[in-house]
Amino acid sequence: MRWKQRPEGSNWGDFGPDDQLGRTNLIGPEQVRKGAAEVREGRSFCLSLPLDFPGGNALNVRRHPPRLRPTKRDDIDYLNFPLGHVHPGASDVVSDDQVLLSLQYSTQWDSFAHVGSLFDVDGTGEPRITYYNGYRGHEHVLGPVDHGLPSSTARYQPMCCAGRPADESVATRLGIENLAVKGMQGRAVLIDIARVFGTAFQDIGYEQLMHAMSVTGASVEPGDMVLLRTGFAELVLSMNRQPDPHKLHASCAALDGSDPRLLQWITESGLTALVADNYAVERHPPRNVPTDGSRYPLLPLHEHCLFKLGIPLGELWHLQELADALHALGRTRFLLTAPPLRLPGAVGSPVTPIATI
Repeated sequence: MRWKQRPEGSNWGDFGPDDQLGRTNLIGPEQVRKGAAEVREGRSFCLSLPLDFPGGNALNVRRHPPRLRPTKRDDIDYLNFPLGHVHPGASDVVSDDQVLLSLQYSTQWDSFAHVGSLFDVDGTGEPRITYYNGYRGHEHVLGPVDHGLPSSTARYQPMCCAGRPADESVATRLGIENLAVKGMQGRAVLIDIARVFGTAFQDIGYEQLMHAMSVTGASVEPGDMVLLRTGFAELVLSMNRQPDPHKLHASCAALDGSDPRLLQWITESGLTALVADNYAVERHPPRNVPTDGSRYPLLPLHEHCLFKLGIPLGELWHLQELADALHALGRTRFLLTAPPLRLPGAVGSPVTPIATI
């Protein structure tokens, strides 16, 4: 067993000692049938931003827009390449490209290896870098550097992944490929927060979310994937790849991850994935943090969903067209098909979700 104690309020072990799917285990044939039953109009909506949005790296200095480049053949760019150069008489012209892509730059899924926590998984009183279901940093989620713990004097020690380049990373457990194999297809529910509360800067706790659901007629049942529209993605699009971080970080709603009633609702609702059109689903950085010196999560909703419950998070999805169509029909449910890339070892992935109504 990888753990001797599990975090309070977690479901570690409930789906088996080696589970890597978390609450997405609840997305099965019944949920797919329920989703298919919501297809009445035969209309599909792409829920992805263009993957070169938001533009630049002002929103996150670590993440950069995709860079397309041609592949090469003998140091020759393989774009608009007449094959007659290598096969005399051939009439074919070939273009072949590659991309350097930050996997969580634009519309994305977070895997359970994206956010973990310092947790006393062994019951010894010493915290360890731990992820969902007790998987360990530096054992199952590998990178080139051991940063040490905040209380440790040993920091930034070079690591080596056997047989891998020195600067490579890999999640040997909890990688995004698990969600790709799962398929991430089933019934989904849209909660249109922007339609109820507008696009002013505000935190959405349990009471506000329940009010938005009541006004829009949305209800969530176990197995459903839940999508939240705040208007943030529409604001990003309006900036045409030149985002104003000050305006973006002072606009639109985000969930209040410090609200215990909201976190308890996420637990009790049985939802299987939580998606928003904003940058982190929850307010980040949070406006309410402990002042007594105790350790706390800077991303409490990420900790609750990814670390404790195995609920994948989706960010920067584009929901306006779907929201308008559902509102016109007096509906909130639809079939969602949203597999990430089947990229072994990745901790996140771009996604091109399709909603069908």
